[in-house]
Amino acid sequence: MPSNGPPKTEPRSPEALRAEIERTRAELSTSVTALREEVAAAVDWREWVRTHPMAAVGAAFTLGFLLGQRR
Repeated sequence: MPSNGPPKTEPRSPEALRAEIERTRAELSTSVTALREEVAAAVDWREWVRTHPMAAVGAAFTLGFLLGQRR
């Protein structure tokens, strides 16, 4: 016989719901902090130069060359 919808669960107590909300809030806070750190590292030009030194030199050379050609 096919089942009709999701299985029935018993209602949780207010204390259990509050505990789950607090646990979810803590997980969300940790995720937001990690995301902030990743974004800060991604847009920090010093970090980019540190991890890609040859590309940074190439970009600086190209930009200097292009700006020098404008005259």
